[in-house]
Order: sequence, then structure tokens, then C-alpha cells
Amino acid sequence: MDKTAVQKTLNRIMEFELAGVVRYTHYALMVYGYNRIPIVAWLQAQAEEGLAHARQAGELVTWLGGHPSLGIGPLLESHQHDIGDILRESLGHEAETLKAYEELLELAKDKNVRLEEYARDMIALEVAHQDEVDKMLRKPGQTEAFSNV
Repeated sequence: MDKTAVQKTLNRIMEFELAGVVRYTHYALMVYGYNRIPIVAWLQAQAEEGLAHARQAGELVTWLGGHPSLGIGPLLESHQHDIGDILRESLGHEAETLKAYEELLELAKDKNVRLEEYARDMIALEVAHQDEVDKMLRKPGQTEAFSNV
């Protein structure tokens, strides 16, 4: 296993997850209207989950003898705060994070069971999150997927 590449990928995952914390916290602050309370609660839960995921990735970096990044992934301020816009931005961010987890899986596959299972579990969580957002973007009664995630 290329430990350096794994540590680099885990640090990138950590940075993406921390960017998610900032994004979802910001989004939660920008929600207005009748449905504010449940949407804000969901966004705040996503921020908390992102922080937990960042910590997990950082723990794995140090387990491998590396140094966790102090960086943060890309942040986009589109100034579009409609719930649909927020959810579409979220899908884009989650897709980038998913790619990093898939890269980690390829690096760890058949080389390190702990990292391979971690990557698989996180991929499953990210895909489930994308599916949830996809359903949120559908119009009532729409059964076909919103996007090709």
C-alpha cells in the first residue's frame, strides 16, 4: 500500500468534510420561510456529521503516522440561498467528497482491510446522503431521480 498516497487522500477527505461543516453551517444560517425549522435542523445535522467524518479521517492519518491537514476544501459562495440552490450546491460538494472516498478505496483495496472497510462504509453513507438530497429536490409525485448521481 502506498502509505503516502493514502495519507494524502485521507487529508483531502478531511479537508472536504471540514468544508462541508462550513457550508452546512452557512446554509443553516441563510434559511428563511415557513419550513425553516426542519430544514435548519437537517443542515445542522449535516454539519455535525461532516465534523465527525473529518475527525475519523484525521484519526486514520495519525494512525498511519502522518500529520492531519489544517487546510479546508473549496468553499463556494454563490449567494444563491433558495433551498433548491442550496441542495444542488450540496450535491456538487458531496460528489467531490465521494470521489475522494472512492480513490481511498482503490488505494486500500486488497491491501488494508481497515481502510478498505472504512472507505466502503463512507461511500455507502455519501451515496445515501446524495439519494436523500436527490429526493428532496424532486417535485411531489416525481418518482424519477432528479439527477444522475
